[in-house]
Amino acid sequence: MKATLAALLLSLPLCGAGPKITYTRSFPGSQPPYFCITVDRSGALAYKESPTDDHPVTAQLPENDTAVLFDLAAKLNYFKTPLESGLKVANTGKKTFRYENGSEPASEATFNYSVNPVAQDLLARFENIAATEQAYLDLDRTVHFDKLGVNDSLAEIESLWLKNQLAAPKQFLPLLNRIASHESYMHLVRERAARLKEEFESGVSPGAAVGQKK
Repeated sequence: MKATLAALLLSLPLCGAGPKITYTRSFPGSQPPYFCITVDRSGALAYKESPTDDHPVTAQLPENDTAVLFDLAAKLNYFKTPLESGLKVANTGKKTFRYENGSEPASEATFNYSVNPVAQDLLARFENIAATEQAYLDLDRTVHFDKLGVNDSLAEIESLWLKNQLAAPKQFLPLLNRIASHESYMHLVRERAARLKEEFESGVSPGAAVGQKK
């Protein structure tokens, strides 16, 4: 029995042993003043707003979106070269990209502003993920503690969706289903939640459809 268990454990992949990218932004005075996003090669992501948070929000990025993140990291030499522009620009927070791959030495680059277009693209994608997770936390809060605020939370989520900036939309499905099926919410709110749920399940936003027609 012990031998069988040992063989099984050895056959399982080690958690966190594969490649992962971490994006951290620290900007005192902003909201939130700190957040950290980690994405591994399988698309599993974790978002937290405190370095000591042991219970981050988790979600699953689509395979294509994950591949783009790692392709951009590769183009940036996995952050082994500086990204800071050195230009005199407004402080927009301390940003750090970090790449880890098992036992290999980690590499990272910290900057306020970068003129590298690849870094700008990667930054925008991680900022979209952050905005998504913040919208998720806000919806979760309003669902449980502020039913009158749910419609405003849904409006923010829909805005990100229409601009093609909503990452991992399927993480919202349980909350949307709860809203759509619960009569304690206004009909307008339930209707909006049901429509978003249907669109998220389809995976194609109206904003993406418009963009494809142009």
